[in-house]
Amino acid sequence: MADQVGQALPPANPGAGALTAVDSKPLVAVIMGSKSDWEAMRQADETLARFGVSHECRVLSAHRTPAQTAEYVSQAESRGLEVIIAAAGGAAHLAGVCAAHTLLPVLGVPIESAALKGLDSLLSTVQMPAGIPVGTLAIGPAGARNAALLAVAILANSRPELREKLRQFRTEQSEKVLRETLP
Repeated sequence: MADQVGQALPPANPGAGALTAVDSKPLVAVIMGSKSDWEAMRQADETLARFGVSHECRVLSAHRTPAQTAEYVSQAESRGLEVIIAAAGGAAHLAGVCAAHTLLPVLGVPIESAALKGLDSLLSTVQMPAGIPVGTLAIGPAGARNAALLAVAILANSRPELREKLRQFRTEQSEKVLRETLP
């Protein structure tokens, strides 16, 4: 599905890359600097969908589409978005550019790069100057999943039903660990 600003994403499942979940108004934006980042960011998409959080997934680049990125992020709050998850590899300035154009919480996901295995992405995402914060998660798929869970936790502050889903998720994780047996 193509959109007006970014490139189309390959669908992970029906509806992926477009609005998903219960209501049609997205609460979370999942943006990435390149289509190749989708393999990692699919984790964020699937996690948000699991919690029933309406979201949209887009490809926007801090370097290749700077004007469109600034426009999209600047309009995010007025469109009802409440959290932005931004992922990029290499120079990874996407989350910082997003944070510079909005007051919404921005969660950065560094993507693994060929040259430095994502260390370059991590450092450029986490080393934001004082005054423009980016919440930085782990490199790659684990960071994408945790960014989605953190977005759910942020949204759950004003949505009791979402808080209960998060509580249940944590309980299920604990129970799964406690059922583990060793050979």
